Amino acid sequence: MEERYTKNKYIKQIPLFYLCSIGFVLLICQGCGIFSGYSSESIYPDDVKTVCLKMFDNQTFRRGVEYELSDALAKRIEAETPYKIVSSQDYADTVISGQIKYIGEFVLTTERQSGHVLEKEVELRAVVNWKNLKTGELLIENRTINASASYSEYQQQDFKYGSNLAANNLAQNIVELMEKKW
Repeated sequence: MEERYTKNKYIKQIPLFYLCSIGFVLLICQGCGIFSGYSSESIYPDDVKTVCLKMFDNQTFRRGVEYELSDALAKRIEAETPYKIVSSQDYADTVISGQIKYIGEFVLTTERQSGHVLEKEVELRAVVNWKNLKTGELLIENRTINASASYSEYQQQDFKYGSNLAANNLAQNIVELMEKKW
Protein backbone atom coordinates (compact mmCIF):
# COMPACT_ATOMS: atom_id res chain seq x y z
CA MET A 1 0.00 0.00 0.00
CA GLU A 2 2.83 2.34 0.73
CA GLU A 3 4.31 1.60 -2.66
CA ARG A 4 1.15 2.70 -4.48
CA TYR A 5 1.00 5.88 -2.48
CA THR A 6 4.52 6.85 -3.47
CA LYS A 7 3.87 6.07 -7.13
CA ASN A 8 0.73 8.21 -7.09
CA LYS A 9 2.67 10.92 -5.33
CA TYR A 10 5.22 10.99 -8.16
CA ILE A 11 2.53 10.79 -10.79
CA LYS A 12 0.83 13.86 -9.31
CA GLN A 13 4.12 15.79 -9.24
CA ILE A 14 5.16 15.00 -12.82
CA PRO A 15 2.39 16.99 -14.54
CA LEU A 16 3.17 19.97 -12.31
CA PHE A 17 6.83 19.71 -13.31
CA TYR A 18 5.90 19.56 -17.00
CA LEU A 19 3.55 22.51 -16.68
CA CYS A 20 6.26 24.59 -15.00
CA SER A 21 8.75 23.58 -17.70
CA ILE A 22 6.39 24.48 -20.52
CA GLY A 23 5.58 27.81 -18.85
CA PHE A 24 9.27 28.59 -18.47
CA VAL A 25 10.00 27.76 -22.12
CA LEU A 26 7.09 29.94 -23.29
CA LEU A 27 8.33 32.81 -21.12
CA ILE A 28 11.81 32.57 -22.62
CA CYS A 29 10.43 32.32 -26.17
CA GLN A 30 8.32 35.42 -25.63
CA GLY A 31 11.42 37.35 -24.62
CA CYS A 32 13.20 36.17 -27.76
CA GLY A 33 10.43 37.50 -29.97
CA ILE A 34 8.87 34.28 -31.20
CA PHE A 35 5.42 35.03 -29.80
CA SER A 36 5.66 38.73 -28.94
CA GLY A 37 5.58 40.33 -32.40
CA TYR A 38 8.96 42.05 -32.24
CA SER A 39 10.86 42.22 -35.48
CA SER A 40 13.99 43.70 -36.95
CA GLU A 41 12.30 44.65 -40.23
CA SER A 42 11.68 48.29 -41.14
CA ILE A 43 8.58 50.08 -39.86
CA TYR A 44 8.18 51.71 -43.26
CA PRO A 45 6.98 50.05 -46.50
CA ASP A 46 9.89 48.28 -48.22
CA ASP A 47 8.76 48.86 -51.80
CA VAL A 48 9.20 52.65 -51.47
CA LYS A 49 12.59 54.31 -51.96
CA THR A 50 11.76 57.83 -53.19
CA VAL A 51 9.02 60.33 -52.40
CA CYS A 52 7.93 63.35 -54.42
CA LEU A 53 6.57 66.00 -52.05
CA LYS A 54 4.11 68.38 -53.66
CA MET A 55 3.66 71.80 -52.10
CA PHE A 56 0.67 71.71 -49.76
CA ASP A 57 -2.28 73.86 -50.86
CA ASN A 58 -3.33 76.49 -48.35
CA GLN A 59 -7.09 76.99 -48.28
CA THR A 60 -6.96 79.61 -45.51
CA PHE A 61 -6.28 83.33 -45.44
CA ARG A 62 -2.96 82.97 -43.60
CA ARG A 63 -0.15 82.78 -46.14
CA GLY A 64 3.27 81.22 -45.79
CA VAL A 65 2.32 78.27 -43.57
CA GLU A 66 2.23 75.94 -46.58
CA TYR A 67 5.95 76.66 -47.18
CA GLU A 68 6.77 75.99 -43.53
CA LEU A 69 4.85 72.70 -43.57
CA SER A 70 6.31 71.46 -46.86
CA ASP A 71 9.85 72.34 -45.73
CA ALA A 72 9.39 70.69 -42.33
CA LEU A 73 7.89 67.56 -43.91
CA ALA A 74 10.73 67.23 -46.43
CA LYS A 75 13.32 67.52 -43.67
CA ARG A 76 11.53 65.01 -41.43
CA ILE A 77 11.13 62.46 -44.25
CA GLU A 78 14.82 62.69 -45.07
CA ALA A 79 15.91 62.49 -41.43
CA GLU A 80 13.51 59.93 -39.96
CA THR A 81 12.64 57.54 -42.80
CA PRO A 82 14.70 55.53 -45.29
CA TYR A 83 13.16 57.55 -48.14
CA LYS A 84 14.74 60.22 -50.31
CA ILE A 85 12.89 63.30 -51.52
CA VAL A 86 12.95 63.84 -55.29
CA SER A 87 11.65 66.86 -57.16
CA SER A 88 9.92 65.08 -60.05
CA GLN A 89 7.15 62.48 -60.09
CA ASP A 90 8.94 60.83 -63.02
CA TYR A 91 11.68 59.60 -60.66
CA ALA A 92 9.53 58.95 -57.59
CA ASP A 93 7.97 55.77 -56.26
CA THR A 94 5.33 57.71 -54.32
CA VAL A 95 3.89 61.21 -54.06
CA ILE A 96 2.63 63.06 -50.97
CA SER A 97 0.19 65.91 -51.35
CA GLY A 98 -2.29 67.70 -49.18
CA GLN A 99 -4.25 70.78 -48.26
CA ILE A 100 -4.10 72.98 -45.19
CA LYS A 101 -7.76 73.29 -44.26
CA TYR A 102 -7.62 75.32 -41.07
CA ILE A 103 -5.27 77.63 -39.21
CA GLY A 104 -6.54 78.88 -35.87
CA GLU A 105 -5.13 81.07 -33.15
CA PHE A 106 -6.42 80.84 -29.58
CA VAL A 107 -5.70 82.59 -26.31
CA LEU A 108 -4.39 80.21 -23.67
CA THR A 109 -3.68 82.52 -20.73
CA THR A 110 -4.31 86.15 -19.87
CA GLU A 111 -2.97 88.42 -17.16
CA ARG A 112 -5.54 88.54 -14.40
CA GLN A 113 -5.58 92.28 -13.67
CA SER A 114 -5.01 93.84 -17.07
CA GLY A 115 -6.51 91.14 -19.31
CA HIS A 116 -3.38 91.23 -21.50
CA VAL A 117 -2.74 88.00 -23.41
CA LEU A 118 0.23 86.05 -22.04
CA GLU A 119 0.19 82.92 -24.18
CA LYS A 120 -1.46 81.89 -27.45
CA GLU A 121 -1.79 78.66 -29.39
CA VAL A 122 -1.69 78.00 -33.13
CA GLU A 123 -3.64 75.02 -34.45
CA LEU A 124 -3.16 73.55 -37.93
CA ARG A 125 -5.41 71.04 -39.67
CA ALA A 126 -4.46 69.40 -42.95
CA VAL A 127 -5.73 66.63 -45.20
CA VAL A 128 -2.97 64.35 -46.50
CA ASN A 129 -2.73 61.86 -49.38
CA TRP A 130 0.16 59.50 -50.11
CA LYS A 131 -0.01 57.56 -53.37
CA ASN A 132 2.16 54.74 -54.65
CA LEU A 133 2.85 55.66 -58.27
CA LYS A 134 3.88 52.12 -59.24
CA THR A 135 0.69 50.38 -58.12
CA GLY A 136 -1.77 53.29 -57.95
CA GLU A 137 -2.58 52.34 -54.33
CA LEU A 138 -3.36 55.14 -51.88
CA LEU A 139 -1.18 54.52 -48.84
CA ILE A 140 -2.79 57.43 -46.99
CA GLU A 141 -6.18 58.56 -48.27
CA ASN A 142 -7.66 61.90 -47.22
CA ARG A 143 -6.50 61.63 -43.61
CA THR A 144 -7.18 64.72 -41.51
CA ILE A 145 -4.30 65.52 -39.18
CA ASN A 146 -4.12 68.17 -36.45
CA ALA A 147 -1.20 69.72 -34.64
CA SER A 148 -0.74 72.72 -32.39
CA ALA A 149 1.95 74.76 -30.68
CA SER A 150 1.94 77.60 -28.19
CA TYR A 151 3.90 80.85 -28.13
CA SER A 152 4.20 83.91 -25.94
CA GLU A 153 4.68 87.50 -27.01
CA TYR A 154 6.38 88.18 -23.66
CA GLN A 155 9.17 85.91 -24.81
CA GLN A 156 9.47 87.83 -28.12
CA GLN A 157 7.64 85.07 -29.99
CA ASP A 158 5.01 85.83 -32.61
CA PHE A 159 2.47 84.01 -34.78
CA LYS A 160 5.20 83.08 -37.27
CA TYR A 161 7.13 81.32 -34.51
CA GLY A 162 4.04 79.45 -33.30
CA SER A 163 2.96 78.44 -36.80
CA ASN A 164 6.46 77.15 -37.55
CA LEU A 165 6.35 74.98 -34.41
CA ALA A 166 2.85 73.74 -35.31
CA ALA A 167 4.02 72.95 -38.87
CA ASN A 168 6.90 70.89 -37.46
CA ASN A 169 4.49 69.03 -35.17
CA LEU A 170 2.16 68.39 -38.11
CA ALA A 171 5.07 67.12 -40.20
CA GLN A 172 5.97 64.72 -37.38
CA ASN A 173 2.40 63.41 -37.31
CA ILE A 174 2.45 62.88 -41.10
CA VAL A 175 5.72 60.93 -40.91
CA GLU A 176 4.19 58.73 -38.21
CA LEU A 177 1.31 57.96 -40.60
CA MET A 178 3.84 56.76 -43.19
CA GLU A 179 4.72 53.78 -40.99
CA LYS A 180 3.40 50.30 -41.83
CA LYS A 181 0.13 49.26 -40.24
CA TRP A 182 0.59 46.85 -37.32
